[in-house]
Amino acid sequence: MAEEKEAAMATTQVAIDDGQSSLAEEFAAGMSLDEKYNIVRSIGEECITEDELRNLLAKKPNPICYDGFEPSGRMHIAQGVMKAINVNKLTSAGCSVKIWIADWFAQLNNKMGGDLKRIQTTGRYLIEIWKAVGMNLEKVEFLWTSEEINKRPNEYWTLVMDIARRNNLPRILRCCQIMGRSEQDDLTAAQIMYPCMQCADIFFLKADICQLGMDQRKVNVLAREYCDAIKRKNKPIILSHHMLPGLQEGQEKMSKSDPASAIFMEDEESAVNLKIKKAFCPPKIVQGNPCLEYIKYIVFAWFGKFELLRDPKNGGNKTYNTIEELSADYENGALHPGDLKPSLSKALNQILQPVRDHFKNNPEARDLLKTVRGYNVTR
Repeated sequence: MAEEKEAAMATTQVAIDDGQSSLAEEFAAGMSLDEKYNIVRSIGEECITEDELRNLLAKKPNPICYDGFEPSGRMHIAQGVMKAINVNKLTSAGCSVKIWIADWFAQLNNKMGGDLKRIQTTGRYLIEIWKAVGMNLEKVEFLWTSEEINKRPNEYWTLVMDIARRNNLPRILRCCQIMGRSEQDDLTAAQIMYPCMQCADIFFLKADICQLGMDQRKVNVLAREYCDAIKRKNKPIILSHHMLPGLQEGQEKMSKSDPASAIFMEDEESAVNLKIKKAFCPPKIVQGNPCLEYIKYIVFAWFGKFELLRDPKNGGNKTYNTIEELSADYENGALHPGDLKPSLSKALNQILQPVRDHFKNNPEARDLLKTVRGYNVTR
């Protein structure tokens, strides 16, 4: 298993040639501060704080951005496409991105039944998806927690213990959302350790920017509070991206254990069409409409437009160049769910086709997908 994992790391950890500047670096070097700031800031639904972000970009040409994930099952479209979009924006603005493959964290959180071998196999499958969907890996490192922590254990565990020592139990319990848990859950001792470890990750990876979802906000704020406690001036900047809702009515977020709640990255075209057809999409209602959220955060972010294909008797085809224009038509009834949904399915299938092709034509990727599909996803 160790040899297999080292091989995976060797093929996915991308280093920059010391002798030559990369195309991404050359492109970023030609940007103004405002251009860099606008690109990076566009990723976050919330930024803590905007002034700190601007100052960082002014002083440091290649800030380090940190994102992380538990390998805990199949990858839904938000984790796959939205992450690729965000990483590509960051690297285009000169940032280096460290993606923390949290295999130990998944084990602590009892994902895949706590089976580390299955968790690591799932991690390799997820990396294959990002490679296939078009994530620019030129300035990206995939780092496995089990490997990196064991390289510098004294540094890491000293940080974890100091963070734990400076916070009481209620403060740590308020971070349980980061694991998909609540304060009322019957938590194991391992899950109490989890927030202290994730907070330590930020400093261990020397991250300037924490680029995670809004559901990770509380532990990122904990890291800033820790800076206050130790009198550290430079705090990690929090750039929290939007969380896509599930496709069914009332689902605040997607769920890997509920296939109908999300589009998955290697879903077949027919499955995408069926899921979108059944998705909650009330006429004239924009707020809380998952189909419009998919269009805003995936289709517009990917293509820069939305192509509506519609029967001439219903108004004919139309190209929307802004989400505001589309939302206005939808709200006043000029755009009906029955016309919107097929065009949304078509756009999503265009994005996902290279991933399907990769898992069909690459034997290693095909075997990984078959293995991961056979796993029982545990909460």
